[in-house]
Amino acid sequence: MPTLVQEFTDVFRTEHRGVRDLLLDLVEAFRLRDTERVRELVAAVDAATGPHFRYEEESMYPQLVAIFGAEYVAKLLADHDGAIRNVRRLYGLAEHDRLTPRQAERGIALTRQILPHVSDCDGLSIMVETLPDETVDAILATRRDARAAGLDLLTWAATARERDV
Repeated sequence: MPTLVQEFTDVFRTEHRGVRDLLLDLVEAFRLRDTERVRELVAAVDAATGPHFRYEEESMYPQLVAIFGAEYVAKLLADHDGAIRNVRRLYGLAEHDRLTPRQAERGIALTRQILPHVSDCDGLSIMVETLPDETVDAILATRRDARAAGLDLLTWAATARERDV
C-alpha cells in the first residue's frame, strides 16, 4: 500500500503531466490554426486546472510558506494569476471562427507562458515529502473536495478563490 506521500506524489505528477500534455497539444492546435481543437483544448485546460489550482492554493501552498518563505509562495500565486488571465485570453482567441497567423502566434505565446509553472510546480512534491503525514493527508483531502466541487479554473477564480485577478 502506498504511503500518503507516495499517493500525493503520484497524483500530483499525473496531474502535471496531463496539463503539460494539454498545453503542448494546444500549442500544436494553434500552430495548425485548428479552431475546433483549440476550443476543445482550452476548455480541457480550464477543467483540469480548476481543482488542481484550488487545492494547491487552499491547502498545499500555505504549508510551503514554512519551507520556502512567503515571497516564493507569493510567486506561485502570481503564476496562478497569470495562468487565469491567459486562459481567459485563450478563450477569447478560441471564439474566432478562423485564426489569423497573428492570433495563432498569440495563442502559442499565451500557452507557452503557462508551461514553466507546470514544470516548476511539479518539483514541489519533493518538499511535500518533508511534511508530516497529517499535513499530506489534509492536502489530499482538500484535493478530493476540490475535485468533487468540480469548478473549472475560471469559475473557481470568479466565485470561490480568495484572491482576485
